[in-house]
Formats: sequence, C-alpha cells, structure tokens
Amino acid sequence: MVRIRSCLCIAIVVLCLLVTRSESAAQAYRRDPGHQQWHHGAFQDVKDNIRSEVRQMLHSRAEVPFQVPLEVNIVLVGFSGDGGYRYALDSQKLEEFLKVSFPSHRPSCLETGQPLDIEHHIVYNTFPAGQPELIALEKALKAAMVPAGNARETDFGREVPLFEVEATAVEPEFQKLSSYLFDLESWVQSAEEMDRPWPTVIFIVNFDKVRLDPRNKDIDLDSLMYGRITQLNEEEMKKQEGDYIYRYRYNGGGASQVWLGSGRFVVVDLSAGPCTYGKIETEEGSISSRSLPRLRNVVLHRGSGVVTEHAAHDIFVGQLASLVATTIEHIIAPDVRFETVDMTTRLLIPIIVLQNHNRFNIMTRGYNYSLDVGAIEVEVKKMLHKGQEVVMIGGSHALHRHEKLAIAVSKAMRGHSLQETKKDGRFHVHTKTYLDGAILREEMERSADVLAAGILEASDPSLSSKFFLRQHWMDESDGTSDSILKHKPLWATYNQNRKKEKKRTVEKKKQGDLHRTYGTRVIPVFVLSLADVDEHLMMEDESLVWTSKDVVIVLQHQNDKIPLSYVSEIERRHAIPMLAQQHILAGLASVVGGLSAPYEKASHVHERPVVNWLWATGCHPFGPFSNTSQVSQLLKDVALRNTIYARVDSALHRIRETSEVPLVVIHHLFCSNLYLSVHLFSQAVQAFAAEHLKTPLGEPVKGKKNKTSTELWLEKFYKKTTNLPEPFPHDLVDRLEKYLDSLEEQLVELSSLLYDHRLQEAHSNSSDILQSSIFTQQYVEHILASEREKMKCCSIEYKLPVQSSQNLVYAGILVAGFFVYFVVIFFSSPVR
Repeated sequence: MVRIRSCLCIAIVVLCLLVTRSESAAQAYRRDPGHQQWHHGAFQDVKDNIRSEVRQMLHSRAEVPFQVPLEVNIVLVGFSGDGGYRYALDSQKLEEFLKVSFPSHRPSCLETGQPLDIEHHIVYNTFPAGQPELIALEKALKAAMVPAGNARETDFGREVPLFEVEATAVEPEFQKLSSYLFDLESWVQSAEEMDRPWPTVIFIVNFDKVRLDPRNKDIDLDSLMYGRITQLNEEEMKKQEGDYIYRYRYNGGGASQVWLGSGRFVVVDLSAGPCTYGKIETEEGSISSRSLPRLRNVVLHRGSGVVTEHAAHDIFVGQLASLVATTIEHIIAPDVRFETVDMTTRLLIPIIVLQNHNRFNIMTRGYNYSLDVGAIEVEVKKMLHKGQEVVMIGGSHALHRHEKLAIAVSKAMRGHSLQETKKDGRFHVHTKTYLDGAILREEMERSADVLAAGILEASDPSLSSKFFLRQHWMDESDGTSDSILKHKPLWATYNQNRKKEKKRTVEKKKQGDLHRTYGTRVIPVFVLSLADVDEHLMMEDESLVWTSKDVVIVLQHQNDKIPLSYVSEIERRHAIPMLAQQHILAGLASVVGGLSAPYEKASHVHERPVVNWLWATGCHPFGPFSNTSQVSQLLKDVALRNTIYARVDSALHRIRETSEVPLVVIHHLFCSNLYLSVHLFSQAVQAFAAEHLKTPLGEPVKGKKNKTSTELWLEKFYKKTTNLPEPFPHDLVDRLEKYLDSLEEQLVELSSLLYDHRLQEAHSNSSDILQSSIFTQQYVEHILASEREKMKCCSIEYKLPVQSSQNLVYAGILVAGFFVYFVVIFFSSPVR
C-alpha cells in the first residue's frame, strides 16, 4: 500500500512538471540566458569623423553638412527557415548591403525645395526574431482575420477568398515584440518622462499562409512555438499562398500590406496582399502588385541552376534594401514641411469657426461631428519640447457679422474644368468649384477685420521679435503685463547704433530684473462651416485642409461623402466634409511640428514634391488613405527633431549663401553670426575688406598666385611684423577662435544628444548656441564699426567758428569805412 502511494505521488509530481513545462513552452517572449541584447553605442565609432567634419565646416567653409547619426533597427520575422516558403535570409549580409548601398540620407525642406545642411549617417542593426515570436504574431493575426468577399491574386489572376485585418487589433502584439527585443519592459512606466535611447524599428515579416489560414482549424499554433517546424516539399511549396489573400486596414483606412504603428515602428508584411492603390489616371506614386517584393517570385522562379537562384536572391535583397531606404526617406527621417526658427515658450492656438448658418455647431459636444479640442491639444503637446505651454481656445462666429471675411471667402472661390468618362463611353465636361486657400489667406490678411487680419499679423512675427529680453521697468508701466502683440525686441535693448539721446534716456531709467524669455506664437485655425454650397466643394488638390507656416484653414460643410480621384483596390476613396477633427490635426502637425505627409518628398530633379503612396496608410492624419486623428509616436519624435534641425539649418544654410571670401578671420566673423542673418553681415565684412585691405599707395598686395589678396593680407598682418595699421585687432581674432572652439564642442555634443534621443538636452543645447551667437554678432558688428573709423585716411569735422580779437578789428574797420563813405556823400552834395 505504501509502495502504491509513493508511486502515485511520483506520478503526480512528474505530471505537474510536464504541465508546467508545457505552459512555459507555449509562452512567447521568454527571456532565456542567451537572449540577444540591443546595443546602442555606435556614436563612439563615428565621433572622430563628426568632429573633423565640424571643424572643417567651421574653419574652412567647406560645404560639409552637419552629421547626425541615426540608428535604424530592422527585425526580420519568419526569415530563419520557419516562415513562408521556409525562406532563410542572412541578416548580417543584409546589414552590410544596406551600409554600402544607403549609408546616409539628407532630408530637404518642402517649402523651399532645398536640401537641409544636415545629413543623417545611418547606423543599421539587423537581426532575426525567434520562432516563438513568429508563432505568437501568426496566432494574433489569425484571430483578427475577417472575411471580406473575394479578390484577385494579381492584376488578371484568379479570384480567391479575401480576409481583412484591422491593424489596430494586432498592433499590441508588435508592441510586445518590440519591448521584448529591446528590453523596454523595465522602464516603460517612466520612459516618456525621460531622455534616453528609443529604438526605431522596421518589422519585415514573412508568415506561413498555410498555418495562418483562418479556415484551417486543425493546426495548433501553440504546439509550434518551441516545436520543430517541418520543411516543405515541392508540392507544398506551390501551395504556400494558401489560395486566399489578406490585407490590413488601419482604423478602417485604405487597404495595404504596410502600415505605420502608433509606436515607434512600422510593419512590412510580404505575405499580405498584393494591394493596389493610388490616384486615378496618374502613374506617379501608384502602388501595384509589383511595388513590393514577393517570395513566390524568388522561390518559384523560372529557370534552373545555381546562378539563377543566386540572381533571384540578390534581386530580392536589393528590393528589400530599396524598401528600407524608402521607409527612411518617408517615415523615419522625412523632409521638413515648414522650416520655422521658433523658440517661443507658449503656443496659442485659437480655433475660430466661421459659419454662415445656424443649423449645427461643431463646437457643441456629443455629436459625431463635434470637435474634441482636448484630444487635439494632447496630440499637439506631444510635438512640443518640455517647458513649452499650449493654450488652445475655440469659439464660433457668424460669418454674416464679418462682411470682410465673407467677401474674402467669396473671392477665394475658384473653378476648373474636368473631363470625365461616363457609362456611355463619352467625355463629359463639367466645372468643379473649389476654395483656394492661398487667396483666402491673402484676402483675410488684407481685410480690416480684427478676427482675421489681427490674428494673422500676430501669427507671423519677424525673427527679431521672437527672441527678446523681458524687462520689468520700474518707472514705466502701462498696466499690460504680457501682451502677445507687443514685444520688446532684443535689438531695441542691445543695439550699438542707437542714438546718444536714447542712450541717455535709457540710462536715466531705473531697471528692474532682467531675464531671458521668449514670446507667444499664435497659430490660428479657421474652420469654415458653410451651408448651401456645392455638395462636392473642397479645397485645392482634393483636400479639406490648407496650411501655410502660420495658419491652418479647414473646410467643413454638411453634405454626403465626396468621391475622390483616389482608388483603393476597386473602390473609390471618399472624403467626409462633416468631420474636421482629422484635418485640423493634420494642419497643426505640419505647422507646429514641421511634419510633411508620409507620401510626399522633395525632388531636386523635378523641382517639385513627388508622391509615393506606399506609406499613405497607418497612424497619421494625412491624405485620402488615412482614417485616424492621431499622430504616431515615431512622427512625434520627428517633429521634436525638426525644431532643432530648423535652427541648425537656418545657420549653416545662410553661411553657404555668403559670397566666397576665403579669409579665415572674416569666416570666423561669419561663423560668429550663427543662427542669424549671416548673409547681410557678410556683405558688411566684404565691403570693409574691399575698402581697407590695400597698400598705402592703393595697390593690391602681391604674392603667391594660389592665394587671394585677403589671404595675403592675413599673412602680412598676422604672420609677419609690420608697422601698418591692423584692420582687425588681435583680441577680436582670439575671442572668435575661442568662440569657434566652444561652438565645435557644442555641435559635437548636439550630434551625440540627437543620436541618443535626448531631445530635451539637445533643445537646451541649441538654445544656448543661439543666445551666445546673438551677442557675439553684436560684438563683431561693434568692432567692425570702430575699426572702420580707425582705418579711414581722413575725416570731415564740423565745428563752430572761434571768435577772436582780430575779428573785432576787422569789424571796426568795416564800420569806419561805412561812416567815411556816408560823410563824403553827405558833404559832396551840390545843394550843400
């Protein structure tokens, strides 16, 4: 009996161990001792190269862009012989190929069409995901598949069942994979409050469509997480497509096999699709069945032999590299929409609804068309740096009470002719009315209405009035403490060319505390809520929003869906003019964060923006294929970097525009003018050099042919002993040398902070550079003015005549002469 009990206890223990082992085996994202770790330390490898290029840029005026390392992590899911077609891809070879084929990327500004003086040195990390993670993703994707009718495999292929997947349903599973691979679980709670490296991930997945088939209920995916996956024979290879198609839709947007997640990752599913979408009767940017590579063409290629297989594999790797490059250019490091050098600490966004009816009010809560101002404010705050405040207000106004604005809306109405083919096969010409945003903004600015012209004037301040010192004056107080329309500019306080009377007046006043601050930036959002208009009324380019660098204009009217000239598969896309939330957020993302639409890119060859609709779907509010009022965290990071890039490019780009004076000292004067109007200052320095850098006889200095006259004068004044007057004092050159050395260290540190995603510190670093450069420029201008006075060969002085005794003698002689003359005339008269 005792033996039976002991055997029973042993059996129970063994059974419990087996159950525990099976449960743990069925769990994905398990950290084993050999788990691959993410290493983020590539900046030390390129630090010396960045330092040498910064020094070359500052000291030789070489056209070298500012280098910023950018890390891109590529995760291959299902490419270890466990995914579709059991295809295996060497991640290290793909990483090496990417480093050679696409080592750097230089974004541009869509507003100007010019490339930024900032270049990304791309650091690639490519590694595969494990088999348990692959099975976990397939399990989540299989559960999210919903039947959606039939579709064709290719352009003219057979019809097969179609399944659609809501991307937001499987997005948490990709977020789990990202947290598991990059060890984000330990600091997820406080990570949003910290500056630390955040990984940017491109998931390239290759699922087994046979295992993924939702109609196949016999496959137990849990048993395959840590089990052995069998290889496929030739017949099974031909059936890997599964005789069905599945596509993604992010929040009900356009169908696609690639999408941008709400986190810091994008997903490229090579097993999904193929999908077709784009603009009707336009080839540019359209996505077809051949836009993305498919493993079927690689594995089941025509021909035989090792050379053919090797060539097919190389073509596939090249297509993957091109896909990664496109993702970096449009999503991870896209072009800047508006290059705005702005450092205000407060952002005022008034949402002004102008309506010509009383039927409804979009500011009223509780309806599907209502504006959620709080949600918009939350999204905008995430695109601003720490310490910046957002003030968002909203209100409705009757358009008929502002007749100038009503006239402006009427003037902005335009029309153009369209030729469309109807069912009868003939062309039908009709006129389409649209609202021109540029004309509307200009008319509103010219109007005498304070609601538009006053706010637009406040929203476009000059650069000099954005950077100022706030002073609390003891003796002058007008009762207004913080006006958004009246600034006290920096130049009014620290201007070396002010009149002496003003200087004396300022000195007599008693000053209070003096501290640095910045003003308030105003970005008005005008929502035109119109009734009794054309049912298909839109703005230009078939959009409901128009933006410039200082204003957002949104059109809203109560009509049904408007058919667009964009198509997703075989269905037209429609715009809903009643919903304005998404369009307001899209406009504010462009103005506040400088975000460009993920499908636009500046082309220097075409001299215009070109479109690529590949990344038109996902978590962003741009374009006809998107259907969400949120901005991805990846794009929010881009917006935070854009504010820093705009200031850096504003400085370096103006240095490039200066005329060529290869004088080191004069170039130091250029560099001391960083982040300001360097072009105007360079003209003053050139005029000074052309006027004074001559011999006493007015002849140019002679010397080596490969050196300019200014370089020869440098050698004559600063490398040799001379008794001639020096055009620049030595202390000025020493101070500028020290300033350039400190600036070099700050730029290298800025590059390191941007690589480590420490954006708040980078923001503070660039602010310090800007503040010091302002006073350095004023100091240099003062030195140039004083040295110009010293270098003059002669001067004209105006003085009052000095009175002396000799003048009195001459006056007496003149009076005596007049007296003698009158006496002679009097006595010589004939009557006398």
